[in-house]
Amino acid sequence: MKVEIRGATEAVIEGYVNAVGRESRMLPSHKGPFFEIVKPGTFTKALSRAKSVELRFNHSKVLGSTDDELRLYEDNIGLYAKATVRDADIIQKAKDGKLKGWSFGFSTIKDEWRDIDGIQRRYLEDISLSEVSILDKMPAYIATSIEARDSENIIIELRCLDDEIEVTDNSVEVRNEPVVLDQYKYQIEILKLKGGM
Repeated sequence: MKVEIRGATEAVIEGYVNAVGRESRMLPSHKGPFFEIVKPGTFTKALSRAKSVELRFNHSKVLGSTDDELRLYEDNIGLYAKATVRDADIIQKAKDGKLKGWSFGFSTIKDEWRDIDGIQRRYLEDISLSEVSILDKMPAYIATSIEARDSENIIIELRCLDDEIEVTDNSVEVRNEPVVLDQYKYQIEILKLKGGM
């Protein structure tokens, strides 16, 4: 996760929400522990179909969406997010180094389960992406799993990605004072370098 603080009222937060084609760490579920792999192209399909994907903080506070503050795309690494945040509390958390990573919420359209060497692996092929979240809570693992049901009884799954955090604070004003050279001293130094003294 990269955080660029652009003053007291704006920060740009970006990074990978999830890596595709790679096994997660072991995830818990009511069926037992499993590994999960998001197939390449899954996020591209979800984004092409989504009317809007929300940007949230810790899966609750809505900060914006792909209609305004959030840009999402899938590349050969995974789902990448770039968000402009204007919430003072989150900007302060960024300054204090309290942001921890990304998470995303989805419901499954198509997946495939395989038993490989006695361990279940789940391959996500098609999902409905509802939101991505900026987190200030460290997930227990690099990938954690939470399931919840929405008002229509659809299972919404949440996945968290812990990440290295890089903060650049451009809100600090740097004053460049003009430098006045001692012309005589400068000329003597040049002559010394040229061997003239």
